[in-house]
Amino acid sequence: MDFINILGFTAATLTTFAFLPQVIQVWRSRSTKDISLPMLITFIAGITLWLVYGLLVNAAPIYMANGVTLALNLAILRFKLKYG
Repeated sequence: MDFINILGFTAATLTTFAFLPQVIQVWRSRSTKDISLPMLITFIAGITLWLVYGLLVNAAPIYMANGVTLALNLAILRFKLKYG
């Protein structure tokens, strides 16, 4: 693996797992009152487009990170819709 891919995977790991504490916090507290639904939906749309882009250009750091980030944010969206 070359330096560019290592850099990409490192950045992808950090930005993706930045959402994990939020998912855990929402899951534990059952509260999403401070999370903006329009922001969340817009962000999920952007992540989805990044995922598709990463697949089209065959950039593993992009599609892998955005696949996980999408899953984490869909979990937050599920909690937001369930708990308001």
